Amino acid sequence: MWVVTAGVVLLLQVVWAIPQPDPWPELRPAPNRARVLVTEAPGTTFQFAPQPAAVSNLVARGLMELTGRATPREAWHSLVSTQDTLGIKVFSRPGAISGTRPPVVEAVVASLLEAGWHPGHLVLWDRHLSDLRLAGFFEIAQRYGIRVAGSAESGFTPDIYYETPLIGQLVWGDLEFGQSGPAIGRRSFAARLVASDMQRIISIVPLLNNNEAAISGHNWGLALASMDNTLRFESTRGRLAEAVPEILALEGLDLAERLVLAITDAMLCQYQGEERQLLHYSTVLDQLWFSVDPVALDVLGVIEIERQRRAHGLPSRKPDLTLLENCSLLELGISDTNRIDVTRVRF
Repeated sequence: MWVVTAGVVLLLQVVWAIPQPDPWPELRPAPNRARVLVTEAPGTTFQFAPQPAAVSNLVARGLMELTGRATPREAWHSLVSTQDTLGIKVFSRPGAISGTRPPVVEAVVASLLEAGWHPGHLVLWDRHLSDLRLAGFFEIAQRYGIRVAGSAESGFTPDIYYETPLIGQLVWGDLEFGQSGPAIGRRSFAARLVASDMQRIISIVPLLNNNEAAISGHNWGLALASMDNTLRFESTRGRLAEAVPEILALEGLDLAERLVLAITDAMLCQYQGEERQLLHYSTVLDQLWFSVDPVALDVLGVIEIERQRRAHGLPSRKPDLTLLENCSLLELGISDTNRIDVTRVRF
């Protein structure tokens, strides 16, 4: 068994693994571990706006340190093939400051193109085109000649779906909207964009709280943006904690398997307010977090959000990690902080 000092994880310092005697060594194989790489450069954010040159340096260094490659080009080629259409998933609804920040995405896009990716093989996407436009992502797509797409606007396929007895309140755009019958509303159908238009996915999300899911993170964001009829899950923690992992593992869609890299945009940490831009509940961290394990990133994100809440005098609350623990039960990633190794690179 391995034990990691809690304070080290909370502060995102380098994790030192301390071996302890195992009373049943023959029954316990060596545990899998998750690796998280944090790059940090104080001063990267000026007046809540990340500076492009500094962000590009953080992206390049993070890729190289995470993969152990000498150049960003080699790092990208170790993660994904240039032959694959690569979907870059962002969270655009909160806008350009509290959501995924455009300079971070632009640095990733530019790095991919420099590494040999054809612009036609890159898709910048989220659930709705309107959110992407308002957050400034259309400008990035036009500047680099890549595609921008909304999963809801792409339509939904009847061939891949997630079914539960819970009946949803269908809205316009859902595949079964306007239909009637005993089974209507019990299925969530996969977006055509996600099901057939991309082979691999990169997730870039902000460090932003969520009252039901604990964090507006990689797992929550990717699962709900890939399906219709999701309002039935979003109202309670228990429903989300069950549905999100099962959607990520859904056979035929295989979201977790197709996710090749997750980047937490921790330029800012907004620890209260969810999708509203509330900068007075935000802390500048000037960090990017990299991992191939989105569960580990989200766990550390929940811990950091709670740390910031306490530091700013908000009532303490025990982080609810049920959703992420359920992801671990389905072997989608590591939720146990004792098995997450964090390396911090400071410029």
